[in-house]
Amino acid sequence: MEVQRELSEIIRTQVKDPGMSRDMVTVVSAEVTPDLKYCKAYISVLGSEEAAKAALEGLKRAVGFIRKELAGRVNLRNTPELK
Repeated sequence: MEVQRELSEIIRTQVKDPGMSRDMVTVVSAEVTPDLKYCKAYISVLGSEEAAKAALEGLKRAVGFIRKELAGRVNLRNTPELK
């Protein structure tokens, strides 16, 4: 739950991708594996199909930055790889 909340906050406030509208992106759920190596985040995007594709592409480009920010905010043994 903490990972989901932090991912949502990072996307809303830190990701600055010009092709992505941050206000329309919501982290619906985040599942972290027991060994804390992987995190599968489920994203909901409001708007058109084109807006959804642009948002997903923007998030894929920013995944390294998001992971680095998550490592600084959440005290975990490992920082999970985001999917």
